[in-house]
Amino acid sequence: MTPRDSTGIRPDTILDNLKTAVVCLDHRMRVTYLNTASEMLFGVSARHCGREPFDKALPYLADHREKLASALAEGAAFTERELHLRAGGGEPLTVDCTVTPFTDRNGEAALLLEFLSLDRQLRISRDDQMRIQNLANREMIRGLAHEIKNPLGGLRGAAQLLEREIGDDELKEFTAVIIREADRLQNLVDGLLGPRRPPNKQAINIHEPLEHVRALVGADLSADVALVRDYDPSIPEIEADREQLIQTFFNVVGNAVTALDGSGEILLRTRTQRLFTIGGVQHRLVLRVDVIDNGPGIPADLLPRIFHPMVSSRAEGTGMGLPIAQYLVHLHQGLIECESRPGQTMFSVFLPLEAIDE
Repeated sequence: MTPRDSTGIRPDTILDNLKTAVVCLDHRMRVTYLNTASEMLFGVSARHCGREPFDKALPYLADHREKLASALAEGAAFTERELHLRAGGGEPLTVDCTVTPFTDRNGEAALLLEFLSLDRQLRISRDDQMRIQNLANREMIRGLAHEIKNPLGGLRGAAQLLEREIGDDELKEFTAVIIREADRLQNLVDGLLGPRRPPNKQAINIHEPLEHVRALVGADLSADVALVRDYDPSIPEIEADREQLIQTFFNVVGNAVTALDGSGEILLRTRTQRLFTIGGVQHRLVLRVDVIDNGPGIPADLLPRIFHPMVSSRAEGTGMGLPIAQYLVHLHQGLIECESRPGQTMFSVFLPLEAIDE
């Protein structure tokens, strides 16, 4: 694709700036072109795919060889709606796919494949609903923060008095933990009560706040509950507010612990994900943190309202932990989702890895 039009712009330059993923195959079903959107959608490099058989270069398409070969042989275009693609352990993709036969510069039959990601459109709609709910949550969260502030000060003061009376240095370690966590919660409450401000972002390794939460939760865990890690060490640092992330993951992991009711497993998993849409903005790369438990699952009638304030399946539950987590993730231009079925509940937090203008 080297010719230029009257403007002097190369066609491949135009294609590389499209949001639609474009792939070209030659008469031998080899990849001859991938635009930038295709690289991001399929997680491959055009440099390594050139002249490779399409099902080797793009495993997502391996199950569709027969249809593509038929289109190539018959010269018949077709469109498939809501096509579900999956490759190995990769994230499943839902796309609209249009296949158009054409003749290349050598006079040979070729195919032009266009992919429109439906995951992005569905996510935009879901994001809009969650953001509307988030605005409604905020006022209730501020009211709760007012209720927490005064007893929190009393708790810290009592811990300080107790620390002075205790002679055993080993026991003082426990009062130090109480004071430190009270200070952390006080800072969080002040942030919730104050005017909306950007998080105090610093470059952090996402595994540091996760390990902090793991230590906090692990101290009270039943011996029959396993807290397992599956971290991707290659994830780059993220610009985020450490204290707010600690509170977010503490609330989500705490919810999982409660769901297990004394026995089971909780998995903390970190990954990156390409071409992900949050709030109508498509990000090239996002961080994904999954908190997965093997408990009984969330009741189907409760799942759509799981992030609403005061919603809980437990009589003793406040129903505020998850709305607060959602609010804090929203402050980071992120997204939190929940999927649940009997035997598995997964909360997923998505955070952009590139800088976002506040």
